[in-house]
Amino acid sequence: MKLYIFSFVLLLCFASCKNNKSDNYSKGTVINGEKNDTTHPGKKLMETYCYACHDATTSEENRLAPPMIAIKRRYIFKETTKDEFITNMLNWIKNPNENDAKMFGAVKRFGVMQKLPYPEDVIYKIADYIYDNEIEQPEWFEVHFNQNKGMH
Repeated sequence: MKLYIFSFVLLLCFASCKNNKSDNYSKGTVINGEKNDTTHPGKKLMETYCYACHDATTSEENRLAPPMIAIKRRYIFKETTKDEFITNMLNWIKNPNENDAKMFGAVKRFGVMQKLPYPEDVIYKIADYIYDNEIEQPEWFEVHFNQNKGMH
C-alpha cells in the first residue's frame, strides 16, 4: 500500500511540472571531441514509474510483473511502427483488462496490472524510449523467452 501511495505522490510531482513535449530526443552527440550524452526523458520516467514492478534486476521468483524487455518483445515486431506501439501502450495503461492483454502468461502469473493514473505525456515518453532503445534484461530472460516463444 505504501508503494502505491509513494507512486501516486511521485505522479503528482511530475504532473505539476511544466510539459515540454519534444519528439526529437538525442541519443548523445559528439561536440569538439567530447560526448554530450543527453538522456532520453523516457528512460528516467520508465525507471521512476515502471521499475517498481518491472525492474530487470528483480529475481524471477520475486517479480511483481514481467521485466520491461518482455513487454518490448511482446508488443514490438518487425512491422510494428512507433506510433502503433505508443498507441498500444497508451491504451493498455489507460484501461488494462484481460480481454486486451497480449501477455497471457504474465496475466496468468501476475494478474492484470492495476489501472494507473499516469499522464499521457509520461506514457508517450516512456513508450518512445522503449521503442528506440535497448532495454535492460535479466540474466535469465533470454532462456525464459526462448522456452516460452510462441506460447501465449
